[in-house]
Amino acid sequence: MTQQVAPLSSVSPEPYISVIIPVFNEEENLRELGERLMRTLKTIGRPFEIILVDDGSTDRSWDLLAELHDQYPENLRALQFNRNFGQHQAIFAGFQAARGQVMITLDADLQNPPEEIPRLVAKLEEGYDTVGGWREDRRDSLFRRLPSHLVNVVMSKVTGTRLRDYGCMLRAYRREVIDSINQCHESSSFIPALANLYSRRVAEIPVGHAERERGQSKYGLIKLLRLNFDLMTGFSNFPIHVVGFTGVAIAFLGLFFGAFLLLRRLLVGPEVEGIFTLFAILFIFVGLNTLGLALIGEYVGRIYREVRGRPRYVIRQTLGPDPVQKC
Repeated sequence: MTQQVAPLSSVSPEPYISVIIPVFNEEENLRELGERLMRTLKTIGRPFEIILVDDGSTDRSWDLLAELHDQYPENLRALQFNRNFGQHQAIFAGFQAARGQVMITLDADLQNPPEEIPRLVAKLEEGYDTVGGWREDRRDSLFRRLPSHLVNVVMSKVTGTRLRDYGCMLRAYRREVIDSINQCHESSSFIPALANLYSRRVAEIPVGHAERERGQSKYGLIKLLRLNFDLMTGFSNFPIHVVGFTGVAIAFLGLFFGAFLLLRRLLVGPEVEGIFTLFAILFIFVGLNTLGLALIGEYVGRIYREVRGRPRYVIRQTLGPDPVQKC
């Protein structure tokens, strides 16, 4: 009796690969994204699932996700947030819903080609816990690359793992790493850096990068700068330490400067022309004090958000066989 083998496009109870994609106002890219994903994942020859998380889109993205689910019901699931919670919260929701042993994250804008997924999976199977993509020939503007470079420097210092491109969302993770991430319940976090904290072996490979052909980028200069500040305060006390050491250094400088002015007054006489210098020094002190208060306020605000214990996201509806927990 000949045993029938299920086609590659069908999902087993335990898919080997789970692809998690956050979606926010990407109606112009979703059809092509679905076609390229299905074509690429079938070439790997392992059971797979695709989880697309609609992060409160205001265009037709959810309608198109419903069409993709109808087209690929055995392989594709979709989750819809009740509002916009952010890219990383959408990925957290995908991690909670995913069943695979290998997790792939990918943006929906098609700048990182889905065709790179087999290379990430192959590298992960060499024994690595996390494999990141490195946009070797990046096609973004200078205003996008400079803040991203700052993210890479900050995260390399904080996590102790030096990578060229922390900002590339095309990444692969082992199930064990994602299980550890799912136990973290902080309200805001940066997934690539968090994954490196729970990974023993981390690798990075060059991947393709294309210019955005349709739609608009969701990360402007201001948002990227805010992300840098959020990362510095979310993964380390380093900013507070810097302000503290700076305050000590300035205190000593002020002491020496005061002694110098006293000595000058005794030897030379009262100083009138230096009044503007004193004002300038005062403004520096006031600025540093304000910066220190802002940093303390940021940390206190983080504590306040965690104490409230509000859910990181709320799922409005799902398309697929298995409901996921609202977290």
